[in-house]
Amino acid sequence: MIEIRDLHKHFGDLQVLKGINVNVERGKVVVVIGPSGSGKTTLLRCLNVLETPNSGQVKIGNSTLTFSGKVSKADILSFRKLTGMVFQSYNLFPHLTALENVMEGPITVKKMEKYRARQKAEELLSKVGLREKMKEYPYQLSGGQQQRVGIARALAMEPEVMLFDEPTSALDPELVGEVLKVMKDLAQEGMTMIVVTHEMSFAREVADEVIFMDQGHIIERGAPSELFTSPREERTKQFLNLLQ
Repeated sequence: MIEIRDLHKHFGDLQVLKGINVNVERGKVVVVIGPSGSGKTTLLRCLNVLETPNSGQVKIGNSTLTFSGKVSKADILSFRKLTGMVFQSYNLFPHLTALENVMEGPITVKKMEKYRARQKAEELLSKVGLREKMKEYPYQLSGGQQQRVGIARALAMEPEVMLFDEPTSALDPELVGEVLKVMKDLAQEGMTMIVVTHEMSFAREVADEVIFMDQGHIIERGAPSELFTSPREERTKQFLNLLQ
């Protein structure tokens, strides 16, 4: 489903991604861990081209973008539709209800008829446990509820892949579980997912593969049962020891 080949990204003299290679099979969940500044978020932002890589190639499904020169805006927009992105901050429109937030993308981007977009939004909000909150505005919702609206909004675009960038990092501890449950349900339904997170229990329980990044490199990857219990690389061991 996802193939990343020799992906490089730099901001001026700062090299953030240094030749990343990753394969993700359809229906699999890959969790990316690592210290702050290791390039995890930049990798996700390159996958949906919120950041344009300096070189390399990304393939999602049957669509491929090669970053050897200038990539057209039309190609970027078309490619971006393949992914749904859930951010650390909820980024909901404050003047729209939960229902309207989820309807907005299908109507404006996919030109979906309003009644169909509403039907889809109602289904998705029910799916994330917010049927009774559809008519409420973001300020009336808890952080966990806002993030679940964000997940529903991303799903409304019918992406082939879901990307999660620290989706629980801004939440109070007691609200983390409700968001992780929605993500676990998606995984069980076969959604292809790449998740950047510090929630190691989620990685252990849900991930098919865990990738450890540091300083723009993939240091180690493996099944959670292997990487968490017997990491091969010393840098991985150091990082995991800090989490004890």
